[in-house]
Amino acid sequence: MTDAQDGQDAPAAAPGEREYLSPRERAALGRAARRTTPRSCHAEWAPSPRRADPVDVIEEQSARRVPELVPIRYGRMAESPFRFYRGAAAVMAADLAGTPVTGLRTQLCGDAHMLNFRLLASPERRLMFDINDFDETLPGPWEWDVKRLAASLVIAGRANGFSAKKRSATVLAAVGGYREHMRRFAGMGNLDVWYAHFEADQLQERFAPLLDARDRARWERSQERARSRDRLQAFAKLTHVVDGEPRIVPDPPLLTPLRDLPDAAGSGVERELGRLIELYGHTLQSDRRALLEQYRVADIARKVVGVGSVGTRCWIMLLLGKDDQDPLFLQAKEADESVLARHAGTCLQRTQGERVVAGQRLMQATSDIFLGWERVHGVDGRRRDFYVRQLRDWKGIVEAETMSPEVMAVFGRVCGATLARAHARSGDRIAIAAYLGGGEVFDRALADFAESYADQNEHDHQALLDAVRTGRVTARAA
Repeated sequence: MTDAQDGQDAPAAAPGEREYLSPRERAALGRAARRTTPRSCHAEWAPSPRRADPVDVIEEQSARRVPELVPIRYGRMAESPFRFYRGAAAVMAADLAGTPVTGLRTQLCGDAHMLNFRLLASPERRLMFDINDFDETLPGPWEWDVKRLAASLVIAGRANGFSAKKRSATVLAAVGGYREHMRRFAGMGNLDVWYAHFEADQLQERFAPLLDARDRARWERSQERARSRDRLQAFAKLTHVVDGEPRIVPDPPLLTPLRDLPDAAGSGVERELGRLIELYGHTLQSDRRALLEQYRVADIARKVVGVGSVGTRCWIMLLLGKDDQDPLFLQAKEADESVLARHAGTCLQRTQGERVVAGQRLMQATSDIFLGWERVHGVDGRRRDFYVRQLRDWKGIVEAETMSPEVMAVFGRVCGATLARAHARSGDRIAIAAYLGGGEVFDRALADFAESYADQNEHDHQALLDAVRTGRVTARAA
């Protein structure tokens, strides 16, 4: 059993039985962890002699996915070390399980690389900056998320040709942002932490002085693009009129209407997906369920998403409200067991979809009003878990390839601050802040770790390229 697993099966105490420690005692707990897990030891990375073949790990995941889509996953991961990293959360989860941890746990994103931080809308129609991907969310050691973020910045920096010194500065900014904000949250009351959030306008005001005129203009354009990526934009882009009815435009294999899937015809898939939408509504707040009931399903299509998620069952549903010009796009995405589960313990929720939703609601400052989950029995007799959310709602993602070292450092600092806020909502922020301290010992350790792990990632990416070259796996560009 690893340190990360220790105590994972302990029953949760009832509110009246929970042991409450004073802030002084919680801070002492964090400082005491420095003796057993010195902050400098987080610099360490060396693969275990029993480390699994990374291609084996990826193939094991692929075995549970839609077979004809798996080559697209390999094709995307083969494109670059950074794309490989985005799809290899399971590989890194196994690696992180062997790294030092303090024993302090919080709700984890589980895949906290830099491109999973982005702009999105709040229900109040404000543009926020937050974590967006929770497929792997699970309680676990807080260090794991921070290390995945740090390594992603180095890998992206290498792709952009940044020097080692510039890459180190980027990681120091990100981890420093995490440490400084965790210390800030440690001094705040519980409700103040819960209400904390980062609005795009606030970030612009705070960080604009650190950017040149060109980068400020890019940031403003990214906000404008995010606000334009809404349901009406998706409706215009993804549909056309067929026999007087809006229908999703085919773009196989990336977007395939249900009617065009050969295995779906007459199989009952459409009926099951309609039932999924109907049942999932019961996981929403009553007012939002009433809103959902005012829409009808007009069309359904299978969609290929992301890098690591390629091959999971993902459906987009076009719903229509008042009339044919009142659209709502929902995305129902299959939820499998978290890649962290083998190393941090299984989830407490009854289904994997509920696990994703519970983690997202706990870590995000504000979540999509249509976020919910359901378990359905497929026509093949297998039970599958899904979570549902809007397809587009002011989503804005950065382009790492266009970032200068200075911009990536600023972006990293914002990501670190955002991750600290997310962790502070469920973990012991006072103990974590006391462990981190006011100096840069932990920051510098992670800069070293991130460089070493970036080397490992390049070796793993090459292993995939070799597997493609020898025919062990089939890769397809799409």
